[in-house]
Amino acid sequence: MAMESSEIERLIKAGIPDARIDLTDLVGDKDHWAATVTSSEFVGKTKLQQHQIVYKALGAQLGGPLHALQLTTQAPE
Repeated sequence: MAMESSEIERLIKAGIPDARIDLTDLVGDKDHWAATVTSSEFVGKTKLQQHQIVYKALGAQLGGPLHALQLTTQAPE
């Protein structure tokens, strides 16, 4: 089962409204994605906390339709 980039963006933005998201389909199967997520919500948080915020936004989709996610998070400069 694959997941479209628009759906990944929708889920992340639902949980992190100010998120800027850059997605790349790593192998062309829409199951393995790389995402860079930038949000002011990440200011003052550790990388682990930042990733947990994104994982929470993705919910049950991660590990299901979204098989793998290479995640990079950052606060705006």
